[in-house]
Amino acid sequence: MAEAGLELAHRMETEYLKRCLGNCLAQALAEVVKVRPSDPTEYLAHWLHHYRKVTQAKEEGQQEKTQLKEEYGNSLKEAHMTEMLKQEECHIQQEHEKCQQPLASVASSTKETIFMQENTEPHEKEVLKQECVPGASSTIPGRVPQQVPPPDPSGETDWNAEIPQEINY
Repeated sequence: MAEAGLELAHRMETEYLKRCLGNCLAQALAEVVKVRPSDPTEYLAHWLHHYRKVTQAKEEGQQEKTQLKEEYGNSLKEAHMTEMLKQEECHIQQEHEKCQQPLASVASSTKETIFMQENTEPHEKEVLKQECVPGASSTIPGRVPQQVPPPDPSGETDWNAEIPQEINY
């Protein structure tokens, strides 16, 4: 029975060594046989130590490479989002400009109206001067002639008198 327990322990050690040192130990022993150093134990120790440094550097390089790929992917996503936001901003600006165009035409229409009013003021002033001149006609084109009631001897003015209406053509 003791022999079976020893065999089981030996298998477990062998599997442990295969799992943890497998290729590494096989490569190290092959190198010791190839080189045939004067102190194989020291050579094996240095070789294993060097192997460990090289393996760690490879793992760190792989991790760094993976991290750089992730950062690059994130950078591409960010650039894509930035481009989409710029396009959306441009679209909004174009829509805003479309909405502003009618306002500009209203503003120009308002300017034209003011210009027309400014141009008619001298004519209105001329008509008012003619009304004030004795012997001038008090008729304004487009209006019904106004009849002025005789002054009230009492000095009171009738404020309820009818106001002449404009003639619409």
